[in-house]
Amino acid sequence: MQTQGIISESVRILVTAKDSVQGTVYRPAGEPRGVLVIHPATATPQRFYGAFAEFATRSGMIAVTYDYRGTGLSGSPKEQYGMRMRDWIQLDIPAVAQWAAEKFADLPHYAVGHSIGGHGLILDYGTGALSAAVIVSSHVAASRTISPWQERARVTAILNILGPLLSRTMGYMPGRKLGLGEDIPSGALLEWSRWIRKRNYFFDDPSMQARQRAALTRIPILAAGASDDLWASPQQMDQLTGQLSSAPVERRTYAPDALGVPAIGHHGLMRRGIGEAAWPELLDWLASPNR
Repeated sequence: MQTQGIISESVRILVTAKDSVQGTVYRPAGEPRGVLVIHPATATPQRFYGAFAEFATRSGMIAVTYDYRGTGLSGSPKEQYGMRMRDWIQLDIPAVAQWAAEKFADLPHYAVGHSIGGHGLILDYGTGALSAAVIVSSHVAASRTISPWQERARVTAILNILGPLLSRTMGYMPGRKLGLGEDIPSGALLEWSRWIRKRNYFFDDPSMQARQRAALTRIPILAAGASDDLWASPQQMDQLTGQLSSAPVERRTYAPDALGVPAIGHHGLMRRGIGEAAWPELLDWLASPNR
């Protein structure tokens, strides 16, 4: 499909011999100057990133969006009830990154990881071909660090009580009904529920080897967040990037007043009409030879 000089096409990307994800490739009409893979947040469909992908494409990038397995266009959450968050981090993210690296081998590669998408990049999954990456609202998501207490109580009630109960009885997490975005597999919700109870999130899960993985990451990272994000506060983001002992890290926190909007929140930096004022800075940083 072609819209305003942007050519988009649907693609299937193999993750395992049996499983794949559904993605979309956005191509500029002219010669591309690079490739940008957008790794999504939990319960956030790839269509949410369409505006940002089109913006990147108009700047000369090939952009790639996709849905994690068991979400959006990549399969039913009920049919893939056992899919865990670690499967998205350790398998889906690197599979899409490798596909893009092989498909567009002659171009520089970049990535934007939103929330859990940034977690994958922080843990050195899907970074092999990258020149640089931006992580957006990615944080150590321990519920005890959420402020104010009302939001902490809401998150705890949904992710530690109601979510696990519904996941076990319904066979999937009904995120739409609970105001958490898209429906997701039970396995992902139950792992999320376990991680948020730990003081240092998945860094306290020995099976993730998260500290060792973070130490392997060497690409330049820009960690961008919002000052009014109740889930990924600047302090929680700093706690995450503090694990990057081998990578050069730059931090930027955007306030609503600076972007001319009433609020940003956890998804706003990637949303049309809210985060658009920040998009040129993010893309310029990625492609800058002086970052």
